[in-house]
Amino acid sequence: MSGAQGARNGILSLTIRDKAVLYAAYMPFIRDGGLFVPTTKPYKVGDEVFMLLTLMDEPEKLPIAGKVVWITPRGAQSNRAAGVGVQFVGGDGIANKKIESYLAGILESDKPTHTM
Repeated sequence: MSGAQGARNGILSLTIRDKAVLYAAYMPFIRDGGLFVPTTKPYKVGDEVFMLLTLMDEPEKLPIAGKVVWITPRGAQSNRAAGVGVQFVGGDGIANKKIESYLAGILESDKPTHTM
């Protein structure tokens, strides 16, 4: 029965309009890239999800297939936001390329992110 619940929870929508927010959410250490998505919905590592991502002022949402690879539960240490890290799977890397072009010059920053 968990498959039906996973399918119901499997669509995530994320809008990022600020480079600092994008930097905090981006997970460059994940193969093929990934994003941290704040959510209180229950997920398990390995769950397949579908994300609709709006970046900055772009008019179109990017459809991204992904897999949950990171979970920050509610009440986590250091007051971290609850949510999941989603690894981009399949596709042609367009989302990852767009994110890295927006973050050019600040990817090597030591500023903390939602995951590291």
